[in-house]
Amino acid sequence: MESMGLGFTKIFKGKKVFITGHTGFKGSWLIQWLHLLGAEIKGYALAPENSFDLYHIIEGDKLCQSVIADIRDDALLKKELLSFEPDFIFHMAAQPLVRYSYLHPLETFSVNTLGTANLLDALKDLKKACTVVCITTDKVYHNEENGHYYTEDDKLGDKDPYSASKAAAEIIISSYQHSFFNAELFPVHQKSISVARAGNVIGGGDWSKDRIIPDIISSLQKEKPVVVRNPTAIRPWQHVLEPLCGYLTLAAAQAREPLKFSGAYNFGPAAVEEFTVEQVVKKAIAVWGSGSSMVSNIMLPGIQPHEAGLLHLSIEKAKSELGWMPLFSPGEAIEQTICWYKSWASDPGEGKNSIINSIHHYMNLLHEVS
Repeated sequence: MESMGLGFTKIFKGKKVFITGHTGFKGSWLIQWLHLLGAEIKGYALAPENSFDLYHIIEGDKLCQSVIADIRDDALLKKELLSFEPDFIFHMAAQPLVRYSYLHPLETFSVNTLGTANLLDALKDLKKACTVVCITTDKVYHNEENGHYYTEDDKLGDKDPYSASKAAAEIIISSYQHSFFNAELFPVHQKSISVARAGNVIGGGDWSKDRIIPDIISSLQKEKPVVVRNPTAIRPWQHVLEPLCGYLTLAAAQAREPLKFSGAYNFGPAAVEEFTVEQVVKKAIAVWGSGSSMVSNIMLPGIQPHEAGLLHLSIEKAKSELGWMPLFSPGEAIEQTICWYKSWASDPGEGKNSIINSIHHYMNLLHEVS
């Protein structure tokens, strides 16, 4: 079993790390963490949508080489990847929103499938060893909403376009693994590819539409009631540092034993505490210090999008094989997240320092539990 967090600096310092989706919420946290570890980073993603996005708050352009481009531009993606000659790749670029996928299904399928295929196709021409972590989602599972804790071997493919597109991306990943990066030919190609499936990620600096925390913050700042769509829905809530630690732990394990860890891994919260959407809202209001909520059944115009009411992840494989485990309860994750937004609202200039301090605190916790 690996030891979570031990050796991150040794593994990543001075290494070249290529990240797709680096301007997004999770991508911004990841480039800040890798920068602190001493990695040389190159990012490839669309431009941040807003001037207040986390990428700007952390001054992302100072942390990495930033290529602003579409993951579907296969020629440019290949050029940028091959010229950088990365030691590690974290593939995070995606259309990540369930409700948006109902409005724009073709875009969702295109970005999430062709984007993944383009990255792996470029990888074929990389003439050096490389460790690749492809980030998908907990929503790849065919969710029966029956309380089952989904394991990495369970059936993939759920109902909505986003979930289906990410399951399709995993089929593409598997195809490239078997066709071009087969384990039997590893001494020739030297590519190790894994898949990371994370739960519902929350944390400071997320401003995406139709996500629970940004919606809560927007309402609280405007002193309006928080609108709750599915109050009884249960999700695997986790602070953003938890899955990012999982990705780094997985990549580090692959770097040491490329074939042993080239599989799929779930990263989610412990099973001891569940939070419904309504409880998340109440906890957020309590930490914020004011506010109210209201339940609404408002749907998108003309359609009735399906959103799962229950989703559980089994994290036993990541715990037993990688030594990874969540350090925060869902309640602690919510509290830390809302505290970041509360601090940012009073002093936006402290947003970057707060991110850095959170990462240092988490790394200290890793050493305590290892």
